[in-house]
Amino acid sequence: MTHAGAAAFEAGEAEPAFRPRSPAALLAIALATIVAFSGFCALGVWQVERRAWKLDLIGRVEARVHSAPTAAPAPADWPRVNAADDEYRRVRIEGVFERGKDTLVQATTELGAGYWVLSPLRTTDGFSVLVNRGFIPADRKDPASRAAGEPSGETTVVGLLRMTEPKGGFLRANDPAADLWRSRDVAAISAARGLTDAAPYFIDADAAPNPGGLPVGGLTVVAFRNQHLVYALTWFALAALVAGAAAIVARHEFRARR
Repeated sequence: MTHAGAAAFEAGEAEPAFRPRSPAALLAIALATIVAFSGFCALGVWQVERRAWKLDLIGRVEARVHSAPTAAPAPADWPRVNAADDEYRRVRIEGVFERGKDTLVQATTELGAGYWVLSPLRTTDGFSVLVNRGFIPADRKDPASRAAGEPSGETTVVGLLRMTEPKGGFLRANDPAADLWRSRDVAAISAARGLTDAAPYFIDADAAPNPGGLPVGGLTVVAFRNQHLVYALTWFALAALVAGAAAIVARHEFRARR
């Protein structure tokens, strides 16, 4: 050890705790910071826009649910029926229920586990519509146990227009061959019941009481998840963390180069 090195050692000098990074490393850090910061900010802005869209949707649906009922779409209108403009619209329809063609769809409601009773209504205009007449508990699956609630003659139904429930997704698949239904798939149910002129939508009947008390209508749940503000704040917080980390690195570099 040289005299200067020994003196430095004895004086307690040490190597710097932080060495300046190379220009290439700094460029890579800068690019990564810009990409991450921009990406998180973009995701935050997107969630803000989604929140505005969701609030508008909720407002429009609330207006439909509480509006006066209008005539259910006729065949000429079916190509224009869509979820954005028609889902949860209050409609009214007249006709006669076709006996012996009920479809029981598994359901879980505030009343417990059981089934939705979907019955085809032959309208006075000459086409068919599947009507979700309401909920029955599992122990009333046998038609004889709820015969008192079967409608007869011409009936007027008021309820909410609903779009067909898709196959797959979080709903388990239907098994038409076994008459096992887990979703209200209008096309599949219509085919199984021999309906060749059924509307592409179904109607959730309102809470008007049925004879015998069953099925129980008016149990449609109109609710939309709206967590977009939480998601937006999360993305913006991550952007702030990236900016803070970049500031710390910049400060260390500045100190090391002084």
